[in-house]
Amino acid sequence: MLNLMKTTGLRHLCGLLVSAFVMVAHAQDAIKAPDQLIKEVTTSVVDSVKADKAIQSGDFKRVIALVDQKVLPHVNFQRMTAASVGRKWREATPEQKTRLQEEFKILLVRVYSGALTQVKENTTVELKPSRESMDGPETIIRTEVKGRGEPIKLDYRLEKTPAGWKIYDVNVAGIWLVENYRSSFAQEIGKGGIDGLINSLAEKNKSAALKS
Repeated sequence: MLNLMKTTGLRHLCGLLVSAFVMVAHAQDAIKAPDQLIKEVTTSVVDSVKADKAIQSGDFKRVIALVDQKVLPHVNFQRMTAASVGRKWREATPEQKTRLQEEFKILLVRVYSGALTQVKENTTVELKPSRESMDGPETIIRTEVKGRGEPIKLDYRLEKTPAGWKIYDVNVAGIWLVENYRSSFAQEIGKGGIDGLINSLAEKNKSAALKS
């Protein structure tokens, strides 16, 4: 009887291990390549804007809904905010970090909404040949947004996580977002600390909201 129980227990354990292995293998297969992810996300966003006149006219609530649904699930927003704040991020309290992410998100969505209003019926997104390896923990995917006028360069820095590839920085027309904001954020922190930066972002967002 004891041997039977041991045998049954071993079979059950082996079965669980095999099931776990299969689940992990399927999860890895489901992780999209970074270039495929960027192509699908950007194309989906552009197509959604083309079909939504409210977004084209600058409806901020519609933009937020679109970004929340299609973009933010693929962004490591904490890393993006932390990198933009710089070394002072480590000194911020959990409450300050939450406020920073909230206000930074609103700021970026407003910038993004301005770009989305420029999307036209003939706007397309084209992947450019990558000079980066896609086998490592991080990579850069380069794209061009084409429509009227000169194509707009739009590149993405991504990191590989257990949940798939996540964006943590964006290059618009040659300017990396994190690097650009880190300089201005450092000035605000130098004048008023972390709370000073939070208040500055909140005021900018409030002012922009009143104008929209």
